[in-house]
Parts: sequence; structure tokens; C-alpha cells
Amino acid sequence: MRVELVMPKMGESLTEGTIIKWLKNVGDKVERDEMILEISTDKVDTEVPSPNAGRLVQILAEVNQTVEVGKVIAIIETEESDYVPDDKPPKHPEKSEDRSQKTEDRSQKTEISEQASSDTGEIVDVVMPKMGESLTEGTIIKWLKKVGDKVERDEMILEISTDKVDTEVPSPVAGTIIEILYKENEVVEVGKVIAKISGSDNATAKPLHEVKTAPAVADKKVEEVHSEEVITEIPRSKDGRFYSPLVRTIAEQEKVSLQELESIQGSGVDGRITKKDLLSYIETRGKSEVRSLKTEDKKTGIITKPTFEPAPIPKREYSLGPDAEIIPMDRIRQLIAEHMVYSKRTSAHVTSVAEADVTGLVKLRESDKAAFFAKENFKLTFTPFFAKAVIDGVKKFPMVNVSVDEKNIVRYRRINLGFATALDDGNLIVPVIRNADDLGIIGLARQIYDLSTRARTKKLNPDDIQGGTITLTNVGTFGTLFGTPVINQPQTAIIGVGAIKKRPVVMEIDGEDHIVVRHMMYTSITYDHRVIDGMLAGQCLAAIVQSLESMNKESIKL
Repeated sequence: MRVELVMPKMGESLTEGTIIKWLKNVGDKVERDEMILEISTDKVDTEVPSPNAGRLVQILAEVNQTVEVGKVIAIIETEESDYVPDDKPPKHPEKSEDRSQKTEDRSQKTEISEQASSDTGEIVDVVMPKMGESLTEGTIIKWLKKVGDKVERDEMILEISTDKVDTEVPSPVAGTIIEILYKENEVVEVGKVIAKISGSDNATAKPLHEVKTAPAVADKKVEEVHSEEVITEIPRSKDGRFYSPLVRTIAEQEKVSLQELESIQGSGVDGRITKKDLLSYIETRGKSEVRSLKTEDKKTGIITKPTFEPAPIPKREYSLGPDAEIIPMDRIRQLIAEHMVYSKRTSAHVTSVAEADVTGLVKLRESDKAAFFAKENFKLTFTPFFAKAVIDGVKKFPMVNVSVDEKNIVRYRRINLGFATALDDGNLIVPVIRNADDLGIIGLARQIYDLSTRARTKKLNPDDIQGGTITLTNVGTFGTLFGTPVINQPQTAIIGVGAIKKRPVVMEIDGEDHIVVRHMMYTSITYDHRVIDGMLAGQCLAAIVQSLESMNKESIKL
């Protein structure tokens, strides 16, 4: 029996995954739950196990290819007697759809096609695939094959793009491409025929003439209101913001400059601009009144300043000598870079710093760490104590445990604590302890050890890194005294703890000032000033410090 292996759903908001590496080759035997490939998403890198024991007989997606969730990426044969090695995948021609449905809007298409003359070959339609529940169209980026080329079943024949994903489209059958109905950069509705393939090896073709120009992307043409020269070359991404090929195509056709795109509030993932966002902007920009440098409101008499759009940052030119090395970012590093820039652009970052006397905590850990290791079989670190202090502070001041939803504040009743974890490859990931407010020191220690271990061995599940409401980062691991970390969106606060250092401090003992040596540590809270003011942040930080300073051998029993 043949079992299909599909791209797994790695989280509620994820619709696709990228294949990083195949761990098995076609023909290899696999056991149930044996890892056969590595995949990457916007949230996590992980390995995918085999659903059954058997032999891998077909691989349908290549390394670095982005695949929609639920799409078949490999075939496993569970019955050894049914396995027959073959250089070519089997042909399973799909039935042609009703031709009457495929003639819709044909007068609006460009036929850059060739007509096959075959007596026996079945003609199969290649349609624009549906790449998500909310998507109704896609843009053809590039044809990988041309009319007259022979293709194998599942061989990639074109690249398409939507507002959410770029991907390649495979051939449904083996045969010869006899007709291509849409040019590159054209926008096509889901389900429309974009090409035809003949299953006959004897198919011949002759070119037909072109009968139309490309369909307009937008229904309305808007009047250009900007007298300055517009920049129509839109990059794929700028300052951490991604522009899909569909958005770039519309922007170039409608002469929307890069400066204008940067001013549009996107409704897509991580603030990406969707087609709807762009068309709405195009429809209204011609109606907007161009204000002078200062405009007086006739009703209020208030002088207001117009929205200022900064000039684009020119591309830097590097003079690279023989001692310079170019190191391409891997996928995770690119995602981190985009997310950090997006967070800075989204939140009004402010950082407050306090210091805590953690002498009691240091003595507590030192006295209990050997017994703890013997009982739990992993080391007792300071992190679970830091996590407990954060939880104590957030419980007292729950309005830091919030997110922003346009003009609303979303307050979370539970504390899902994220903690930044450095990976061996130099990247960073933030696992989440769900319902952390229900756990004590030992429960937090177990969760932190489990999640951090699985993070470093790429064993995390998608749910392990989603749903965080506030984050803890230990910048003192490598000796840093304190830092100003970037908020992990869509959260609004992140707590930083620095290195613990012995320092001379002044303490009042029996009414007298004394200089004593204590273990001191800086603690910080970086918060989103849109919804958290200095007083609230300071109160929460003071509560965290109070919790840390109260930890000692008398107050905590492990």
C-alpha cells in the first residue's frame, strides 16, 4: 500500500513550509517515526518523521522548495512486494475538466500557445492552484518550461506568487506542453487554466498568433498626484518588510513609489501589504488633498503638520578588499532580522533599569544544586528563579501582560512566559512556557530544561514557540551587565537580567552605614510606550526586584 507524506501543519497561522534537507533517498527503507526530512517555517525548524514503516519510493518536492501545508511531498510503499524500482515516476493523467468552464474570459487572454495535433494523446489542463483559504488569485513569476518541452509528472513547470507564499507548480502528468495561456507577471484567478499538456509522445505543435494584451491588474486607473519622480523599481524586501511579487507588479503598473508603499499600513502577516491594501490605497490617493507644509484647521484654528515621509536610504556601496568575506544569512537569521526591524517599527521602545541584591539567591542555589542534580538529573541554573520573579511581578501588575490590536488593548489572563534561547549555530529562538503562573521553581526548571534541550536539538513542536505573552532574556549569560532587548511582537514587554557580580555596596545595619560585599545584578524592562507608561513599567520592575531579593534558603524549599 502506498502512503502519502504531506507537509505538516506547524501552527495555526502557518500555511507553508520549506524543505531544508532530505535525510533519506528514493529507495531507502524507513521505520515508523524515523526522521526522513528537515523543514523550516517562519516559526521553527524541525524534522518530520515517517508515518509508516516501508520504502521511500517517490520524492515530490526538492530542497529549498516552499510547499503548502497538506500537499503531498513524498510517497512511501509499505508492502515490500509491491516495490518496483523505476527511473521515472508513474503516469497518472488527470481527467480534463469541462471545457465549457474553461472558455470563460478567454477573449481576455493572451494566447502565446501552440496547438497539438495528436490522435491519441489526452490533453490535461494545468490550473492556477489554490494556495490558501483566503486567496483567490496568483501571479505567474516565471515559466520554467516553454511550449514544446517534454515534462515528467511532478516536474516543476512554473513559479507563482501570492500575498502569502511563493512556490513552484508541478506538472500533473508526463507529456508535452502544447499551450501556455498566460505570460509572466500576469495575475490569474484560482482554478483558471494556465497551460495545457498532451499526454502523447507524438504531439506536435505550431505557434498561434497573439490576440490580446495582458489584462489590467486593477479595475481603476488613478490620477497621478505626485509631481516628483516616482521610484517604480520595488525591491523584494526593504528594512525588514517583504513585498510580494503581486504587490510589486501592481505598484509598478500603477506607478506607486517605494516611499508610498512604506507609508501603507499592511494587514498581512507581520504587517505585509496585501493586494487589497494596495488597491484601497490606489483608489483613495487621487482623492486626497495635497496639503501645504502647514495647514490650519478652520474649525479649531489648530496648526497641524503634514505627515512626513523620509527620503529613501540610498543603497550602500561597499569596497571589498581581499580580506573581506561575504556570508549569506541562513533562513532563520533572515527571519530574525525581519522580525527585529518589524518590532522596532511597530512599538515605541523604552527601557527602564534597576539593580537587585541577589546574595540570598546565590547562596540558595549553591547549597541546593548538588541535591537538585541528584534528584532531577539536570543542573539547577538561575533561570527558573528569574522566571518566577517575572511571574510574581506580572501577577501584581497584569497590564504589562498585554498586546495591541489596532485601537484596543488585549489583556491576557494567563502568563505564557517566553525565554530566549541561544542555539549552537548562533541563532536565537524563544520557547514558551504555557500557564507559567501555575508552576513553582521546580516546575519552571523542568520546563526550561526540556524546552531549551529540544530547541538545541531541533525537536520543538510549533506550539512550543507560539502564544507567548511576555518574554525573559538572560543577557548576563556571557558576562553582559544589562541590555535593551527588542520586544518580541506582538508582546509589549520583555524582561532582561544581567550578569551577577560581586560589588561593594552601602547597607544600613542597626542604624549605621556599612560597606559590604554583595552579589548584585541589573534587571531591565523594555516596554511598548503605546500602552505601557513609565509608572506601570517601573512598578512592575520594582516588584520583580522585590521577588528576587526575597529569595533565600529560608523562603524557598526545593
